Amino acid sequence: MKQLPDLTPEKLRQIKVVLTDIDDTLTTNGRLTGEAYIKLESLREAGFIVIPVTGRCAGWCDHIVRMWPIDAIIGENGAFYSRYDHNNKALHKKFDQDEPERIENTRRLKALYKTIETAFPGITMASDQLYRETDMAIDIAEDVARLSSQKVQQIVNLAQAAGANALVSSIHINCWFGDHSKLSTTLRALKENFGLDEKSLQSEVLFVGDSPNDATMFGYFANSVGVANVLDTLEFLTECPTYVTRNKSGSGFVELANHLLGKSTPTS
Repeated sequence: MKQLPDLTPEKLRQIKVVLTDIDDTLTTNGRLTGEAYIKLESLREAGFIVIPVTGRCAGWCDHIVRMWPIDAIIGENGAFYSRYDHNNKALHKKFDQDEPERIENTRRLKALYKTIETAFPGITMASDQLYRETDMAIDIAEDVARLSSQKVQQIVNLAQAAGANALVSSIHINCWFGDHSKLSTTLRALKENFGLDEKSLQSEVLFVGDSPNDATMFGYFANSVGVANVLDTLEFLTECPTYVTRNKSGSGFVELANHLLGKSTPTS
């Protein structure tokens, strides 16, 4: 991986879209700092299209797309994308699956959770599960003591054996049935709403993330960045970012934003 200064001025001038993971990329120790939020706003005011790409629930995404200085959001690891039209006060949400599929897959997820709960007593769903529409999130570090890598992998294996997708973020194991992903829905949202084609996707889009469930995004986008805590998960990454920041989590995002805005950031 290259250092962030290797993302040259020539490449920076072409970037128009900033895609960012949320947990432990924008946030630090579970909280969104004022500095990171201000940088989101600064990027948008500078003319960048800003889109979070997250495993977080539909309920959170509804709030975020209305309240944050962003242009759209991809939620539940690609289950949907949302935009909010502030002029007409209208939320536009597009799911990858139709309603009957979502209902059936919710039933399957509930059955899968019973299987996992039986095999791993004490396992709990994420606290935001009530607000999810398409996936099941198992808490591995957010509100519980961090599960061992071995146990996390065993849960992933069990879910995959049942035919589910199972990806690990910094705080959750996200499980779902279907073909969607962060990458597939991001590409659709960019093409349908912002007019990007295959060529412009590689020169005009930058993605920043931190964990294994960002791997396909790292691998696809030439301008992919990992905040420094991504180095803690290298053994679990199937594809790595092109660049890495000096700072971790939200401070790493601030460092990246300053690089995009032509400002310097001290090392924390």
